[in-house]
Amino acid sequence: MKITIRVNGKPRGFDVEPNTLLLNLVRDGMLLTGAKYGCGVGECGACTVLLDGESVLACMVLAFDADGRNVETIEGLGEYDSLHPIQEAYLEEGAVQCGFCTPGFVMSTKALLSEKSQPTETEIREYLKGNMCRCTGYVNIVRAVQSAAAKMKGPG
Repeated sequence: MKITIRVNGKPRGFDVEPNTLLLNLVRDGMLLTGAKYGCGVGECGACTVLLDGESVLACMVLAFDADGRNVETIEGLGEYDSLHPIQEAYLEEGAVQCGFCTPGFVMSTKALLSEKSQPTETEIREYLKGNMCRCTGYVNIVRAVQSAAAKMKGPG
């Protein structure tokens, strides 16, 4: 089946099988490998992308369900020499260790901060509970989200 998806702001056309997962299309069809295949059953959050601004697990979404919609991956967030404030905050707060889960956390953070600009620690932890990290105790990740919220709010 033929589908059209706006990926990181650019319209793209694809011919996909009915059972093609959005994660496979993003990784194999577009070579955007930031979203990771972790568990394959929607438990770890490593495959998180934004679909029309909403955080989704790309391993649980069929590619044809994204037809006519906007998909944003970690590759669309910032540039090499101009990071997004969320990416800056993750680096500054040491919330990046092995990096496998980081793209999923960053994309979930973007969705959270678009819904709630100044979330509490409890709200952050609740929102990110679908993203798993095997390297950290989540303290630095929570601090990174708080820092990103402050950066995105701006002065005053």
